[in-house]
Amino acid sequence: MSEGKHSNFSRLLGIRIDRAENGEAVLRMAVQEQLLNLHGRMHGGAIFSLVDTALGQASHSLFGGDAGSMTLESKINYIRGVEAGEVVCHARVLHGGRKVHVLEAKVEQDGKLVATAQATFICK
Repeated sequence: MSEGKHSNFSRLLGIRIDRAENGEAVLRMAVQEQLLNLHGRMHGGAIFSLVDTALGQASHSLFGGDAGSMTLESKINYIRGVEAGEVVCHARVLHGGRKVHVLEAKVEQDGKLVATAQATFICK
């Protein structure tokens, strides 16, 4: 099992990389006070950052873990709020071309869907 490389930003958010290999990645992040919005739930931007990081790890895993691509566009659908505990993001490459990667991700908490996302990454 392979682990991806952390950025300073992912460390700041407390994101943990469980696995990043063969076009797939699993990352997790705990709810922390500094990540809460005014409603006492994990901020959508924090969830989106987890998703973008997981998508990047999945894409980068096709380059041996090196940063061989970056987000070109991304879309997220939020399903439910998160007040405590931890969320897990599963990301995978649907199409791994030479110039473009198309990916999808889902965020879950205790088996319940929190968010889904789709993205396109451009390869260097």
